[in-house]
Amino acid sequence: MTDGRGPTTDDRKPWTSDFGRRASDLGPRPRIPRVHLFELEDQSWFPRLVRDYATDYLQFIQVSVRLDRAIAPVFRRGLEEGKTTEVVDLCSGGSGPLVLLVKELANAGVPVHATLTDLFPNIPTFEAIARSSDGRITFEPTPVDARAVPAALRGLRTIFNGFHHFNPPDARSVLHAAAAASQPIAIFEASDRRPINLLGVLLVPFAVWLMTPFIRPFRWSRLLLTYLLPLVPFTCLWDGIVSQLRAYTADEMVELGGGAPRMRWETGHIPIARGRGRVTYLLGIPC
Repeated sequence: MTDGRGPTTDDRKPWTSDFGRRASDLGPRPRIPRVHLFELEDQSWFPRLVRDYATDYLQFIQVSVRLDRAIAPVFRRGLEEGKTTEVVDLCSGGSGPLVLLVKELANAGVPVHATLTDLFPNIPTFEAIARSSDGRITFEPTPVDARAVPAALRGLRTIFNGFHHFNPPDARSVLHAAAAASQPIAIFEASDRRPINLLGVLLVPFAVWLMTPFIRPFRWSRLLLTYLLPLVPFTCLWDGIVSQLRAYTADEMVELGGGAPRMRWETGHIPIARGRGRVTYLLGIPC
């Protein structure tokens, strides 16, 4: 129950979920083993304002590099093959590339409605996005656990740069929950356990300091927590390092989906930043 349709990527291979063998490598495995350290933004005690400003920075970067253009073919195919025009975005943070994806599809005459959700919803950001979306994007104000999505939220489940937050048992639960509900799911991860990615993260505090004046809405508290009390750049540095160490390879993703009933999986890498980087994706379609 596999097919070869889809966008041109540097690697792509489909699997069915009822395989009994180890998935073949998509290129060499990273030299760095996966380590599941804690991220500050995951902690319930962590200050909401610092968390929101850190996710605002991540949102700004994803929009600036137009991550949406690279992943749009896989995203659109998830909608088409999943036979839905609804998107349930999990672990939304600052919404990632979803806003631009929905806007571009609307401009192309493809009506899509998306619902933002998060275990720690960034309500001010969600409200601003909803107001400016012409009704195409709404949000769930109460916490939503990606392992147990409410039955009323139906459509293509998406996770943009958030799958690494889950340890293997929880990550498996996220994938198997989508399969059990017969809902398609698309996961996109820019984090990668390659040494070059870890070295790049060391420059993140400087990027935060440079980019903060351009992030909107303007807030004096954002400047305070970035320059005078640099909690935002420190958070982005620590969580950035941990994100790379937590990242799943394409093989590991599809192995986590193994055993999920009536689900077809496809995984691969999408080049970004003129080929200097890549996004690992996993697409699951009920079958």
